[in-house]
Amino acid sequence: MASSRRSFLTAAAATAGALSLPSCQGSGPRRPPRDPSRPARLMVIGVAGRGGDNLAGVAKEDIRILCDVDRQHLDAAAKKFPQAQRCTDFRTILRDPVACRELDGVVVSTPDHTHHLPMLLALQQGLDLYGEKPLTRTIAEARQLLQVATANGCVTQMGIQIHANANYRRVVEAIRGGAVGTVRDVIVFVNGTDWSASQLPAPIGEPPAQLDWDNWLGPTLPRPYAEGFHPAGWRRYWAFGGGTTADMGCHFMDLAFWALELDAPESLQADGPEPHSECAPRGLRCEYAFPARGQRPALSLHWHGGNDRPNAALDARGLQEWRNGVLFVGDDGWLISDYNKHVLGPKERVAAWQRPPESIAPSPGHYREWLDCMLARTQPSCSFAYAVPLTETVLLANVAYRGARGQRLRWDAAAMRTGHAGADALLSLPARAGFAG
Repeated sequence: MASSRRSFLTAAAATAGALSLPSCQGSGPRRPPRDPSRPARLMVIGVAGRGGDNLAGVAKEDIRILCDVDRQHLDAAAKKFPQAQRCTDFRTILRDPVACRELDGVVVSTPDHTHHLPMLLALQQGLDLYGEKPLTRTIAEARQLLQVATANGCVTQMGIQIHANANYRRVVEAIRGGAVGTVRDVIVFVNGTDWSASQLPAPIGEPPAQLDWDNWLGPTLPRPYAEGFHPAGWRRYWAFGGGTTADMGCHFMDLAFWALELDAPESLQADGPEPHSECAPRGLRCEYAFPARGQRPALSLHWHGGNDRPNAALDARGLQEWRNGVLFVGDDGWLISDYNKHVLGPKERVAAWQRPPESIAPSPGHYREWLDCMLARTQPSCSFAYAVPLTETVLLANVAYRGARGQRLRWDAAAMRTGHAGADALLSLPARAGFAG
């Protein structure tokens, strides 16, 4: 895995010039280990929904600042952390070097379209960072975060909490231990979640008094307030999220990336219904081709989201009851897993295979791992060196679907381009004044 990640980091570094990204040189201080008796001083941006869960995950630390564009959410969180400073605009803190000297790390749990700027500002200040999946709304943004995090020696973790589960560890051990022989196909499907829409919600006038709508829109173009975007429906719309693929892809593709030590595909093809200019589809499928590397053969990874279901592969193995899962297909059998369980087949393979001893240590917890690494100045399992290639692969499915539906695209990871104008136009997006990195 180390050589694969080093190759990706080298490619990421080369991308800055090719894409004219903003300067990614380190500007924040490299932090020495802190006194282990002192809790981490944290700023938490986004404190309801997923943000509320993340806040609970770090609740035993020193919560210095709570930030949310919805004052109702902010006030509810403040009841649990009355000593914390409150703000609705993260920029007032993260663009202030003096204020940032009173922090050790930042947790970002905002909607996808507003991940990039708070993460970037935190990393530029040399602060450690826990950021929700997918890291960003575009591949260029994710690549930039990796560059800045690396330059500034920041301890980073992407919020794919299932990575800490014991089940995933046992699956990784089994696949690497030869449970199904050489794996040449992986089928990843999420059919139990639907983040799609057929039209935009109708504008209804002024936003609620407690919501800072302009800050909620962040880098996107101004538009009237409409019910259905905030607090969770934004996932259905391209301006703010990426549908079921962006929401769930990192959680399930993570298992394939981990077990098979994947990094960047060399080509892909995505398909689904005619793309809508604003709304994510009900179903989307994408086939990625990963090249042979070392002892790993060439591999096909198939993504099926929403109502696009791999019926033939499931029917052939009697697996139709599985709504979500990762199906590894090897020369000697198959293994299917979801978050909490996995099954090996066929029966002859179960009888012939001996499970190896457990070799991957239990996780202390996804948040605890990040916090422990902050103390030790080491990197956790889902640091951006791992999370950015995973994020990019997930986002590529939406890029290929929206920009070149049904067409096979070559992916040049080093140069960060496909060579297809429609797809390449979606690799980076402009940000409006005040919200650019």
